[in-house]
Amino acid sequence: MKILIIDAQGGGIGRQLVSAIKERFPNYLITAVGTNSAATAAMIKAGADNAATGENAVVVCCRRSDVIIGALGIVIADSMHGEITPAMAQAVGQSSAKRILIPVSHCDNIVVGVTDISLGKMIESVLDELSDSYNTIK
Repeated sequence: MKILIIDAQGGGIGRQLVSAIKERFPNYLITAVGTNSAATAAMIKAGADNAATGENAVVVCCRRSDVIIGALGIVIADSMHGEITPAMAQAVGQSSAKRILIPVSHCDNIVVGVTDISLGKMIESVLDELSDSYNTIK
């Protein structure tokens, strides 16, 4: 399975995702795309198979992935302090890949009705969804 992880700012969520996915699913191919070099570097250190940085990388990789994972902001233009461009949000939203979005309330985007759980528990939910997705995508 080809997984695309998109992260911004310092890459902390992306780093944790790459590490957790590689631990549970070592054969999955993970491409990490950061909106900046710090986010990309964090995901490379966590063990991503491929990595790139910037808008065009997001657009291209969205076309080539089975699953896209990231914070909810990756589908909202100008979110994450402006690091998600309209082209990035559109590429994620229009991709035929399955999207697994983490409901993080940041940068004036508040998700109501979602239980306040730890990032660790949300990442565990991502892993559970990937297990379910494998049978669907396969």
